[in-house]
Amino acid sequence: MTNKDMSKRQMRKEQMRRKEIRSRLLGIGLISVGALFIAFLLIYPNVKPIGDIADAPAIARETVDFNTMGDPNAPIKIEEYSDFQCPYCRIFFENTEERLVENYVANGTVYFVYRSFGEFIGSESSAAAQAAYCAGDQGKFWEMHDIIFANQTGENVGAYSDRRLVAFAERLDLDMGEFNSCYDSGKYAETVDQDARDGLLA
Repeated sequence: MTNKDMSKRQMRKEQMRRKEIRSRLLGIGLISVGALFIAFLLIYPNVKPIGDIADAPAIARETVDFNTMGDPNAPIKIEEYSDFQCPYCRIFFENTEERLVENYVANGTVYFVYRSFGEFIGSESSAAAQAAYCAGDQGKFWEMHDIIFANQTGENVGAYSDRRLVAFAERLDLDMGEFNSCYDSGKYAETVDQDARDGLLA
């Protein structure tokens, strides 16, 4: 074998080696970019600004007990199955619920029960419902119900992220240790799921 043939072989080996190095570097680069993107998706929700929080209108409710209001022995019982992300549910809250309370619940005609509808629209629906039930442990179910609806901005857009729901609880002056323990443990996750099952059968 001549020196010229050996030189060509060495050149081909060197070219293959460089090509292999470039391929490895490209692979490492793609993996690194992918890892950074995933890290961004995981971290960003916890660092992005919470945004403004709207105050809910004050609704005078008498004889409230957790997610119910009115006289349990009233001749009429209304059981509402609702999703905090549902725009029509918000319209009911804004335009009808207060008049229902004033004209029928307050005088003992109607016993009103609010129940969620699970993850009907998405995971934020369940999260918001669980937050409301956790607030109910401190006697503020309806206050949380109101502030959640007052801050509805769309479906699964982060309006009811964990951080915003915690901020709602802080706005209502809840005991945050108790609220966080309830919410983080998923204490009412099964209750919310059962709401959805019952709602489908109602």
